[in-house]
Amino acid sequence: KTESAGHELAFTLLDAITDKDPLVQEQVCSALCSLGEVRPVETLCACEEYLRQHDKVFMLLGGVGVVRAMVEGLSSRASELDKDTASTIILLASSEMTKTKDLVWDWQQAASGVLVAVGRQFISKVMEELLRRLHPGTLPHCAVLHTLASLSVANAFGVVPFLPSVLSSLLPVLGMAKQDTVRVAFCSGKRRPQKARTIQPANIQKGDQPTICKEVLSHINSVSFPPAVPSQLRLAVVEALGPMSHLLPSERLEEQLPKLLPGILALYKKHAETFYLSKSLGQILEAAVSVGSRTLETQLDALLAALHSQICVPVESSSPLVMSNQKEVLRCFTVLACSSPDRLLAFLLPRLDTSNERTRVGTLQVVRHVINSAGECLHASLADCPARAPPQPADLTAMPC
Repeated sequence: KTESAGHELAFTLLDAITDKDPLVQEQVCSALCSLGEVRPVETLCACEEYLRQHDKVFMLLGGVGVVRAMVEGLSSRASELDKDTASTIILLASSEMTKTKDLVWDWQQAASGVLVAVGRQFISKVMEELLRRLHPGTLPHCAVLHTLASLSVANAFGVVPFLPSVLSSLLPVLGMAKQDTVRVAFCSGKRRPQKARTIQPANIQKGDQPTICKEVLSHINSVSFPPAVPSQLRLAVVEALGPMSHLLPSERLEEQLPKLLPGILALYKKHAETFYLSKSLGQILEAAVSVGSRTLETQLDALLAALHSQICVPVESSSPLVMSNQKEVLRCFTVLACSSPDRLLAFLLPRLDTSNERTRVGTLQVVRHVINSAGECLHASLADCPARAPPQPADLTAMPC
């Protein structure tokens, strides 16, 4: 009797969620979410049944509210679902998400959110359904790519065993992506699973590694689209390149560095927002240092000059990305301090004598940071440097920057 009452209440709310008044829609959605917290299984089943009975509800604004309510209920109570209910919801969300090839982002994002929420508890079932949507030789739906990317963040350990199948399906069709929205989705769909892969490489058979790396390498030039492409796409490509660098064998990475490093440095002049460039550059530098790259030495002067320029730009904005860019640039300096302390000091110390105040302040900021983050690597170089006596860490860290 209680179950019937809960089901009927959910259906009553669902009938009202398509009201033309946005305020009513929001209040009904909030009520559904509250009901879902108390009786998650009944509410989810009612939502699933309602969507099946109203297969065109996704065209209505209220339809997004239905799926939002499902996401809210799943976020905290997914563990209470039984396997049959979970399978039903997964199939529904996947079907709704890919029902149209056109971009209906609010609806598709909401349906994707259901899959991600269920995937926290039933990752195998969700991944099996998504892999079913990846057809050989065919571009996958953008929403499928976004869902794979989101899942690899929400449940990285669960996604790792499926990465060989995912990448082997995505990489061969990468060159078929012509629209910018699809290319951006591909970059997101590749970048995040690769980040998940680095979390638990032991979960993947060693035999898969050469195949995956070969595929990544063979398509890396396809990812590097011409400079005429929109800035959003360029940044998405650069974001993907950072994690990709950790997948390549040392000899392959060494072959690509002469293209990757100058390419990213050139983009500093074309983008006002440089956080994603600096973040990806830091990942590539870490990968290069970890394999003892010799190519990095030939690129070092250009790298130091570009990174130093980023630090010396006045930070007049309170934007989180601006501050984050400063942190990523300093992280790059830490990586270089550990690999080439002599070259770094030879670059920095003369810039302390310049008359340009911003240059001095930026240089001191770098020196202070690398002493704190890579002091042991710098100690021998500081002691042997003939240009000046080694500065004391305590004094430098106290200097305002």
